[in-house]
Parts: sequence; C-alpha cells; structure tokens
Amino acid sequence: MNSNILNEIIKQNYNSIKNRIEKFLVNEVNQSGSKGVIFGLSGGIDSAVIAALCSNVLKEKSLALIMPDSKVTPEKDTEDGISLAKKLSIEYKIIDINSIHSEFSKFLEHDSFALGNLKARIRASILYYYATVNKYLVLGTSDKSEFLIGYFTKYGDGAADLEPIISLYKTQLREFAKILDVPSDVILKKSSPQLWANHTAEGELGISYEEIDSVLYCLIDKGVSLQETVKATQLGEKSVNKVYDLYKKSEHKRVLPKAC
Repeated sequence: MNSNILNEIIKQNYNSIKNRIEKFLVNEVNQSGSKGVIFGLSGGIDSAVIAALCSNVLKEKSLALIMPDSKVTPEKDTEDGISLAKKLSIEYKIIDINSIHSEFSKFLEHDSFALGNLKARIRASILYYYATVNKYLVLGTSDKSEFLIGYFTKYGDGAADLEPIISLYKTQLREFAKILDVPSDVILKKSSPQLWANHTAEGELGISYEEIDSVLYCLIDKGVSLQETVKATQLGEKSVNKVYDLYKKSEHKRVLPKAC
C-alpha cells in the first residue's frame, strides 16, 4: 500500500474541522427550533467523537443512549460509553435491547444477518422515541468510509437527522479523535457495530480501513479510474475492485427511495 496516499488523507487541519462541525451543530439546533440532540453512544470511536463535539457546544442539550445487547456486546464497550459520558458530563441512559430483540425474534423466521440488522433498527426506533419525547434531533455517527461502502443498516444506524462526521474517513477520524481528547483505548479499539458475537468491521469486510480509505480517496475525491487507483494505491486489483463493488452496490442506501 502507498503510504503517501494515506498520509495525504490524514494530513488535515483538524482544529478547523472541529470548529466547522461544532458551528454546524449549534446552527442546526437553533434553526430547527429543536431543544437539543440525541445520539447512540456505543463505546466506539465514531460515537465517542460525536459525544466530545456535543460536550463542547451542546453539553446541556445532549442525551446519549447506551444500548447494548447484553448477550453479545462486550462489557468493555458499555463501560467505555458510561465512562465517556461521565467524563464529558453528558446526560445518558442505558437501555439493554436484548429482551426487546428476543421478543421480536419469537415471531420471525431465523436469519442471523437479518436479526443482526434488526438490532440496529431497534436502536434507531429508541433514539427516535426519545427524540420525539424531548424534541431533539437525532445525530448519526456514520463516517465517510462506512457511508460510501454502505457499511451501515438502512433505517438502522443509517437513520438520522444530522450527520456531523460524514465528511471524515475513518483514518481521519482516528486523528481527529486525538485533539478531542478521546481516550486512546477507544481510538485504538477495533470498530464494530456489535450485531453478533465477536463482530468486527474489518473482519466482516475482509479489508482494512487504511486500504478502504486509500481506494475511496482516489476513486471519489480524486476521481481517477480503477486502473489508476490500483497504480496509485499500490494495492491489487482484487482489493480495489472489492471497495468499488461495495460502493456501487450500496448506492441505494445513500439516496432517497425512488418514486414512481
């Protein structure tokens, strides 16, 4: 892999990005007439960054929902979410979705993948429930890498009113998290939606975020061809084509439903 491409991606003015996102959050809350924001806090880097940003400018107007499935979610993730919310002085609620998911499952034929996605949709339903109760806007936690390859559940973690960090690749987000004082163990933790036991993003995708970001940066940001991307990234055709296929096949997730 070409480290020069990765360095080009990572080298950003993160203080300027921080100011831009925080201004965006404040303006959107004010202009919408909402009373604040709500988001899921998983103990992972994406939601940790959202929490840190909200703490800076919307501390008294933020609610974090920690929604583990106690059957599969590592205790460390839940503990990290609680610890971060306390550190940032953000109001939080803990809702174990295991019993809710189990009840749903009683009435559905078994499909492991579909039942995993159901967890994400249950979490989205709970977020919007409390958003309605409190007149809050729901913040999404998708980063650019996962958004472009469709690595999110449609109408699950992809459901949001605002997407504050969607312009940042995962590799950029790791650097951004450092200036926000996100704990290092959260930054270094393997990303996972925790939809089933021992679930990790890179394990499911079969490719690293460094590779994903390098390919997307060339294809999307620079607008070069597949062959030029293979040459620029120094990755094999198989890896480049895999990322491209993920991007193309997930296009339906990034657009509004087609109308007749």
